[in-house]
Amino acid sequence: MTQFEVWAPHAKQVDLLIGDDRLAMARRSPLPSRGRDDPDGPTEHDGWWELDAPSAGPGTDYAFSLDGGPARPDPRSPHQPHGVHGPSRVVDPQGFAWTDEAWTGRTAPGSVIYELHVGTFTPEGTFDGAIARLDHLAQLGVDYIELMPVAAFPGDHGWGYDGVALWAVHEPYGGPAGLARFVDACHARGIGVLLDVVYNHLGPSGNYLAEFGPYFTEKHHTPWGAAVNLDDAGSDEVRAFIVGNALHWLRDYHLDGLRLDAVHALADTRAVHILEALAIEVDILAAQLGRRLFLIAETDLNDPRIITPRSHNGYGVHAQWDDDFHHALHTLLTGERHGYYADFGSLGGLAKTLTGAYFHDGGWSSFRGRSHGRPVDTALLGGDRFVAFLQDHDQIGNRATGDRITATLSPALLRVGAALLLTAPFTPMLFMGEEWGAATPWQYFTDHQEPELGAAVRDGRRREFSRHGWDAESVPDPQDPDTFARSKLDWAEIADEGHRALLDWYRRLISLRHSEPDLHDPQLAQVRVAFDERARWLVVTRGAVRIAVNLADSPQPVAVDGPVESVLLASDEGVSIEPAHDGDTTLHLPAESVAIVRSGVR
Repeated sequence: MTQFEVWAPHAKQVDLLIGDDRLAMARRSPLPSRGRDDPDGPTEHDGWWELDAPSAGPGTDYAFSLDGGPARPDPRSPHQPHGVHGPSRVVDPQGFAWTDEAWTGRTAPGSVIYELHVGTFTPEGTFDGAIARLDHLAQLGVDYIELMPVAAFPGDHGWGYDGVALWAVHEPYGGPAGLARFVDACHARGIGVLLDVVYNHLGPSGNYLAEFGPYFTEKHHTPWGAAVNLDDAGSDEVRAFIVGNALHWLRDYHLDGLRLDAVHALADTRAVHILEALAIEVDILAAQLGRRLFLIAETDLNDPRIITPRSHNGYGVHAQWDDDFHHALHTLLTGERHGYYADFGSLGGLAKTLTGAYFHDGGWSSFRGRSHGRPVDTALLGGDRFVAFLQDHDQIGNRATGDRITATLSPALLRVGAALLLTAPFTPMLFMGEEWGAATPWQYFTDHQEPELGAAVRDGRRREFSRHGWDAESVPDPQDPDTFARSKLDWAEIADEGHRALLDWYRRLISLRHSEPDLHDPQLAQVRVAFDERARWLVVTRGAVRIAVNLADSPQPVAVDGPVESVLLASDEGVSIEPAHDGDTTLHLPAESVAIVRSGVR
């Protein structure tokens, strides 16, 4: 890289700082705007500054100064080796020796995603540490790894959602080279890599974008303050910044897709929503690269238009997280009914999500105090477009003490929950350590360098949970290093017989999912669910496969249609079969158990 450029439309002068040198940059020669009659009016590319510095090759540290002000990192910095407040470093995007030339990606139907946080996945908390555990994930049967955000953020450790250098890789994880090594190693094992990215806000420390241009607008407000400017004056370049960032991760780091954080907070009133613009460009890049690329939206809108193809007037995003399935399954297994769980907890609710993806599809939401959502066209949208989970980073970490579902459920119910997830018509996702029932919590941790910011985060979190009946002092201090340390996985747990048995159950479930075509058929319209709310049994029909569940605390018979040809998998050895009478077979299921069988009818 010898050509430096930066968008700073309001600056009168921009200097490039390299060592002790201050080099004046020049405004880019503008191109006349098409369709404008006034030759002296605004022009395309206004606000861009550029300078060719032939000697500034890879490894050069640099910064920008606006109107003689302090040194600031590049908004598109590829590397922040000195932290988010320090200078940027030039990186050669072609400098890594990739070995994945034959990689073309994986398809979504039948795939299993594994969400992990680099800093707590291993004791080392680095990409290289994670590489050493990839064989475990390959043996588990994982198809995709979804990395929580790795864009550079303040301090050494955090969840990553306070990123401020959105084009740089967090240095404590291993920086740009570490991420490239990780992706290449995953592809060598047949595992795709997805990355969680945050475009709805930036963190409060190290966010210098507003000094460069109108990256934010008071036109809209979000939980984090002024909104990212997607539809106000100057928003063309902000949108280009976001789209360019997405393509940067997919192209330069060979990533297979992006998970878009909280897209309901992307305030955009333009005719072409930023999500549609992103999806268009990602589809174009996929065609150019000759490999599959995905965008997965996190959204609480329950609006299927986000994932509806553009040919049917949707945005064309490829998939979305399905919180409703999580809520339906979590409440059914745990009995928790507080907060946003209030409307869930019934077998009927789980049946509704298994067949229609959403529970709230236009009906009343007591948590919101209004109707919510709209129905999914199951003839158009397959279940593979919905990412489902029993646990994820939010649903664990946003509990007061970060307790996993392992702390609440019996080993038997853990197996039932895993079976319902991994035989569902959706794209299932596991959260790191779930496969062996990790006992370590996953807590909210930060490493803000400003004491007042750290105190504000701690006090705000404790106030929030105290309003819901928690003892404020029991809520861990996010700034306490022990909070971070407690959240690291303990890989020694796998040696324990109970943890090892659960891990074997997950491996067998994933293997069954991969081997049984009916279990990766994404057609929601083909899923049938029978249940008895009072007796607490459920039977899910997926083609010729039946998933029979007894949630009661005592054994009971459960009928499935047709003759049972074989038991594919059962969580308890006590399952027995009574031959078919009048077309049905009776399964005798022990308490809190599941049996997956093949029927002679579809």
